[in-house]
Amino acid sequence: MGTLPPNHLINTTSNTVQSDERTAEQKAIDEWLPITSARNAKWWYSAFHNVTAMVGAGVLSLPHAMSQLGWGPGVAVMVVSWIITLYTLWQMVEMHEMVEGKRFDRYHELGQQAFGQKLGLWIVVPQQLIVEIGVDIVYMVTGGQSLKKFHDVVCQDCKEIKLSYFIMIFASVHFVLAHLPNFNSISGVSLAAAVMSLSYSTIAWGASVDKGVQADVEYGYKSSSTAGTVFNFFSALGSVAFAYAGHNVVLEIQATIPSTPDKPSKVPMWRGVVVAYIVVALCYFPVAFIGYWMFGNSVEDNILISLEKPVWLIAMANMFVVIHVIGSYQIYAMPVFDMIETMLVKKLMFKPTWYLRFITRNIYVALTMFIAITFPFFDGLLGFFGGFAFAPTTYFLPCIMWLAIYKPKKFGLSWTINWICIVLGVLLMVVAPIGGLRTIIVQAKTYKFYS
Repeated sequence: MGTLPPNHLINTTSNTVQSDERTAEQKAIDEWLPITSARNAKWWYSAFHNVTAMVGAGVLSLPHAMSQLGWGPGVAVMVVSWIITLYTLWQMVEMHEMVEGKRFDRYHELGQQAFGQKLGLWIVVPQQLIVEIGVDIVYMVTGGQSLKKFHDVVCQDCKEIKLSYFIMIFASVHFVLAHLPNFNSISGVSLAAAVMSLSYSTIAWGASVDKGVQADVEYGYKSSSTAGTVFNFFSALGSVAFAYAGHNVVLEIQATIPSTPDKPSKVPMWRGVVVAYIVVALCYFPVAFIGYWMFGNSVEDNILISLEKPVWLIAMANMFVVIHVIGSYQIYAMPVFDMIETMLVKKLMFKPTWYLRFITRNIYVALTMFIAITFPFFDGLLGFFGGFAFAPTTYFLPCIMWLAIYKPKKFGLSWTINWICIVLGVLLMVVAPIGGLRTIIVQAKTYKFYS
């Protein structure tokens, strides 16, 4: 499982020769694939890509997660998650170029370095795909729900329109945007999404403050049974894990930044990550704590649903959410496109053509749209995906890789911190999907398909 320490890893010379030995065809393929096609990004690209990846649908569920956790555990889980995920994100940024002259442009390449060529793929790729496809499905639901809320708020006397149709409307945008070739080409969409995330988060807690503490507010657990309370607690842990999910695309984002021995990519990347995490704190903590403070355990699973007035502000916030999740969907879809296109071109020997990209990406958008229409359980989906795949890739897989590659001194500070993160992450991975699955089952009892 272990590898040699970083100072004994592959040297620059052998790696440079290796890269120069690529055939013209291999170079053309690398220049065509989404992740390796452009390496001219600036540090601020890292900042808004990370904000877009991190601050998504999850922030709107945080007050509801707080209502299931309670004040003490809720505040502790929020703060500890912020610290652990910032630490593991730092580890990934550091490991991107731990081998001299080589860059790990994709999460699974880092996994292969830590665990071996075959095992690394099997450990990382399934989890990363579950995360990225899962996020895109949840964002389809979120985009459709926010469009529906916007319609219902603006036009209260209009005829009721099914959520399914709004999800289709939201998906139609992605049938166009999905054909942007790489991360740099979606930087404008990502910047708009990052600005929107800060905007609707501010509206969410600002409108909550304006509304004030509700007359009949209660902070006790809502469920009448002990089992219900425990399962809801587990599901809420998954919702928090879902909110801290940027790790699954961080190496792919860093791959777009230029790097030289004098100016390694980790310097501008880390600067962008720090800015992004400050924005994350400004979005998450006020929304979670103020939203719960004002509404207590009666808060909806999406805080904007609890806020009815002022009408124009809530309508605007919902439209901001739509714009944001458009960008977030693309950020998480890009590594999936890269995996699909790499497999088709390098393994199955398809030619890298525009129509191959056109067909595969349209199929992907259509598939996520269909699943979202079929299972639009926002709260349960957050808990299930948050625990099942986000906990490993965000909370403890980077720590395991760090231990495997760097081999820190046993019982030293680095070793201890990593093992604490691993234990907490594994617990989260075990309990959160149980709560999320129960929520889905409970909601499914009264749900009519394609309503």
